[in-house]
Amino acid sequence: MTYDVFLAGFGGQGVLLAGNLLSYAAMIEGKNVSYFPAYGVEKRGGAATCTVVISDEEIGSPVIGNPGACLIFNQLSMDKYFDRVRPGGFCLVNSSLVSQDLNARDDLNMLNLPINELALEVGDARLVNMVALGAYAESTGAVSLESLKQALSEVLPERNHRFIPMNVQAIERGAEMARRAAEVA
Repeated sequence: MTYDVFLAGFGGQGVLLAGNLLSYAAMIEGKNVSYFPAYGVEKRGGAATCTVVISDEEIGSPVIGNPGACLIFNQLSMDKYFDRVRPGGFCLVNSSLVSQDLNARDDLNMLNLPINELALEVGDARLVNMVALGAYAESTGAVSLESLKQALSEVLPERNHRFIPMNVQAIERGAEMARRAAEVA
């Protein structure tokens, strides 16, 4: 099975950290992974994107023209990348920052969550990326929640290990919201 996901937002939302964490979680599970980050270096708040491909087979390229999944963190990313998600794919949208019609495509499995508010409920606005990853993992099964949690100690610098419990809470909160959304659908 192959999962390809495109994450897009602005610098400071933890897009690159999320992609890196997802990659490590997949490696923990013994899967092949490619991680391809890209960001604007001009200033904090510039565009930040990354592509992660997770597969049981060899991965030919880290570049994805039409991803099977997309995690959209802000309006600019919605405007720029939403149409690229292939029909039948999964799209997680941060409805805290995206204001356009979130049901504009009926050929996608859409999950609209107020990710900023959920991160604040956990205790820190910087946890947007962890809430999104928990929701993505729960919705797609690309990696397990346990692998994501385990990968935190690999990805976060040791000086930030004290924040692992809060990151775990954020992952669990995202997963919980994805489960609730699936029950309603």
